[in-house]
Amino acid sequence: RRFLMRLATILIVVVAALAVSCGVGSEEPPTATPVDPTATAMSQPSNASNDPLAEPEHHWAVRTESSELDIILATPDLAPGSRRFAIVITDSDGVVPLPFVKLTSYRYAGSVDDPGEKSEPLETVTSRFHPFPYGGRGIHVAELNFTESGTWGVEARLPRASGDIEYVEVILPVEDETASVDVGEQPPRSRNRTAADVSDLSELTTGSMRNPELYQTTVADAVDSGMPTVIVFASPAFCTNAVCGPQVEVLSNISDQFGDQANYIHVDLFQNPHEIQGDLSRAVLSPLLEEWGLVSQEWSFVLNRDGVITGRFENFAPESELVDALEAALGTS
Repeated sequence: RRFLMRLATILIVVVAALAVSCGVGSEEPPTATPVDPTATAMSQPSNASNDPLAEPEHHWAVRTESSELDIILATPDLAPGSRRFAIVITDSDGVVPLPFVKLTSYRYAGSVDDPGEKSEPLETVTSRFHPFPYGGRGIHVAELNFTESGTWGVEARLPRASGDIEYVEVILPVEDETASVDVGEQPPRSRNRTAADVSDLSELTTGSMRNPELYQTTVADAVDSGMPTVIVFASPAFCTNAVCGPQVEVLSNISDQFGDQANYIHVDLFQNPHEIQGDLSRAVLSPLLEEWGLVSQEWSFVLNRDGVITGRFENFAPESELVDALEAALGTS
């Protein structure tokens, strides 16, 4: 029931965003919401509401002394273990494109809204900046180890033009288990529609760039194929937040690069893409979203030859990340 509530919000948010919904590469870099440096309370990022599958209980908070810095969490579906952790760091000029930023994790005694006492630093890692293929956007990505569920903080410290070092911290919940399917699991044997089921590829994707190679097989058949598989869930014409990007184009590039060494599958968030151009009141969500437990606007998964998930990427995944995961599944890395 909670998941269906998440899914129901996608129609409301996308309708509201229709006037600014983007094709690939048309979005401007997000700008930060100024934070009062004297405030003691933490603020919910203003762009968190742009996540079409977000709901009030699935949230994070930001703490900073800077009047400019802000963080957007790209990977909110976290559980204990070593996890891909991705953030968008912004200031008054847009996305902060520093090549590397150190991240330090902490535990909090309380909740996200009232975190209470902060632990000593638990882990420090270096995140790497990945620019999006189009425009001035990008994300910082690292691997972080969340040893237990509860309230965590991840702090980024950045050098500023003034010569000062300023920090911005995201405070977030780590749940007992992920909402979506996880690494080490075999995914549902979904019977997604393929090119053989429709008269035109516009029935399978909202995007204008349609690579037939991405619509040739079902997940169920791919799992049993004995080949690695890359699966992308995204709706290209309705990329409306700072952490989604041209994921289907990335998948198409990987398909061109690796050819028949793997399966490549794109599943649109909507079941009827050809019917909703300009009329979102007719939109029907893909049943695979609930089947897979997906709670964000974009997802990518890499399966090994046994059909087991070995790569799990919430929101936009740069091509380099997916290539590394696919090469590992192929045994060539």
